[in-house]
Amino acid sequence: MTNQSFIRGWLALALVLGCVGCASARRGGPEATVKMVGVERSNHAYGSDAEQFGTLYRRPGRGTYRVVVLIHGGFWQQGYGLDLMTPLADDLADRGFAVWNIEYRRVGQRGGGWRGTLDDVAAAVEFVPSLARAVGFEATDVSIVGHSAGGHLALWLGGLGDFAVPIKIAIGQGPVTDLEAAARADLGGGAVQSLLGGTPDQVPERYRFAQPVRSTGITRQVAVVGRNDDIVPPEFSRGFETIEVPDTDHFDLIDPASTAWAAVANLLGPT
Repeated sequence: MTNQSFIRGWLALALVLGCVGCASARRGGPEATVKMVGVERSNHAYGSDAEQFGTLYRRPGRGTYRVVVLIHGGFWQQGYGLDLMTPLADDLADRGFAVWNIEYRRVGQRGGGWRGTLDDVAAAVEFVPSLARAVGFEATDVSIVGHSAGGHLALWLGGLGDFAVPIKIAIGQGPVTDLEAAARADLGGGAVQSLLGGTPDQVPERYRFAQPVRSTGITRQVAVVGRNDDIVPPEFSRGFETIEVPDTDHFDLIDPASTAWAAVANLLGPT
């Protein structure tokens, strides 16, 4: 079975069972370390909640690393976990990046949705310098890559521009960039309304807060979209620099063998 087929089957099962990744992502607990064929994986908590953690991937032996923060999607809902980004984390670690694949509180979990989901991803990025010091390396810069709902969060973070380590680039893979339009179209069966706790008419200030905006600093923000994406169609990913990849759907975007992922790697550049 190809990696792409595996991802498709896994996500299809998740739609039925609603339980992707939640247990396996936490296996070993915070600060647990596993060495995998030259790549060291270690779990670290950036907060006190069980979902406020991430897995760091890196090839030991270097003093400085470019760091990539990965943010998984799943319409911000609890049935999806950071395991979705594991193939991309492995690929980036092989390329020489330090990869911080984060979990966060999601809709359906205590503290998830408004505003815990947004607060968590910001806290996870802010934690990067402390993480680097704890592990024993220097983070030269930070890039963020998020898929789907995680793409929304990546581009939102890129627009904040006030982190301890500058964000060089924020990349959304099939991101939800127009929250109001997505809500009015009932994208994801009301996923945006669930995240923000209401419709654009009911909680307009929340939509303004969570809407990704263009960076006024050094951060480049890019949407990489699949022309054949029918889960987050390209019209919901506008407003930023856009790379549209032909013959690509929503799940191709997170296949490390795809042309869409090659476009992301090219944007990230060398380590």
